[in-house]
Amino acid sequence: MIKNIKEFKYSPLQAGKGGKMSVLIGNDTAPNFAMRKFIIKSKGSMPLHTNSVEHEQYVLGGSAKVVIGDDVKIAKKDDILFIPAGVAHSYDVVGDEDYEFLCLVPNKEDKIKILS
Repeated sequence: MIKNIKEFKYSPLQAGKGGKMSVLIGNDTAPNFAMRKFIIKSKGSMPLHTNSVEHEQYVLGGSAKVVIGDDVKIAKKDDILFIPAGVAHSYDVVGDEDYEFLCLVPNKEDKIKILS
C-alpha cells in the first residue's frame, strides 16, 4: 500500500478541544500495528486519560505541554514520546501552531478512560 497523506479523512476527537484524527494504517491493512495522525489546533487540548494499549508517538509540528504520569514536558517537532498502557496522559497545545503527531499502537482493542 502506498497512499498520499492528502487521501485520508479526519474524524473529530470525542473528548478535548480542537482535536481530530485520521487512521493511516489500520487493522484492515496491517495485522500488528496501527498508524494514526492527530492534529490538535492551536489553543486546543486532550484531557487527562488512559488507554489500554501503549502509544509510540513522533511529533511532526507545533508544541504542547504533555503530561505522562508524573512527568510534564513541552513536546515539540521531532520529539519522540512513549506512553505505556494504562498511564495517564494529556496534551495542551502551546503557541500559535497546531500540534501534529503520528501515533503508533498495537492492533488491539483500545479502551479509553477519561480522568478529567
